[in-house]
Amino acid sequence: MSDKAINALAKTHNKQKRKIRRSFGDYVISFITYVVYAIFAFVCLFPFYYIIINSISANNLSEKGKVIFYPMEIHFTNYKNLANIPGLTQAAYISVMRTVIGTTLTVIVAAFLGYMFTRETMWKRKFWYRFVVATMYFNAGVIPWYLTMRLLGLTNNFWGYIFPMIVQPFYIILCKTYCESVPKELQEAGEIDGAGTLRIFFSIMLPVIKPILATIAVFAAVAHWNSFQDTLLLMTDEKLFTLQFQLYQYINKASSLKALVNTNASASSMAAILAQSATATSIRMTVTVVVVLPVMMIYPFFQRFFTKGIMIGAVKG
Repeated sequence: MSDKAINALAKTHNKQKRKIRRSFGDYVISFITYVVYAIFAFVCLFPFYYIIINSISANNLSEKGKVIFYPMEIHFTNYKNLANIPGLTQAAYISVMRTVIGTTLTVIVAAFLGYMFTRETMWKRKFWYRFVVATMYFNAGVIPWYLTMRLLGLTNNFWGYIFPMIVQPFYIILCKTYCESVPKELQEAGEIDGAGTLRIFFSIMLPVIKPILATIAVFAAVAHWNSFQDTLLLMTDEKLFTLQFQLYQYINKASSLKALVNTNASASSMAAILAQSATATSIRMTVTVVVVLPVMMIYPFFQRFFTKGIMIGAVKG
């Protein structure tokens, strides 16, 4: 088809679009839709906004509940004073290492098992796939899980955060379904060239299934970052406490922590002391921002993979 013909078809299509007129009912429906979504977005975003403005506002005003829609007497002393809280830096290090290592291993294992379950040459493929999926529906409970972890020596052990979350059936199902949508000719071409299973997986499949891997990476990272129950059950060594678990403790001990922070705080006037001296509310708000902010920063970079990754990975055919 020539360029002239393509341009003519494009002009015709544009004219047809212009002829479509929207009725008054269409405008009403659109207006209602925008209003509903705007309200929903406000309800979702306002709690984060509220926490942030209270963490940077005058602490005495925040304690009294006067900071609601906009920050008042902005200062960043609360974030500087976090260094006075013992164990916070170590907890942040543990959380970051857990998230990075745990997410990497979870994604690799989910991708590899999902790929292997699509290969007919795998020994007892259907049995192992059903065995993995069955673990989604049957759970022994917390006490047997704890006893198993203790027998394996994973209490007060950093790897107690990693090993139980490596094999995730839901992620494996997503990867398997996504791999099934990849043309088999790609794998057959690799086999003709003499590539083995691992070479096909790393050189051919991994680059092709990036959307679902990015989606799984976000899910796994958020799960690792937000988890604190395993710390409560497995860890008694404070050096292995995660940031989320510290947040849980700080919320319960905020009143005593404010005295610890205020002992090292300094100001030039009484007004500044009242505005910047830590309170139970300022401690809660500031630590919450520090814990939540990394997750909020990750989502925008991976948002474009969500729709494609979930839809292709969840629907077969």
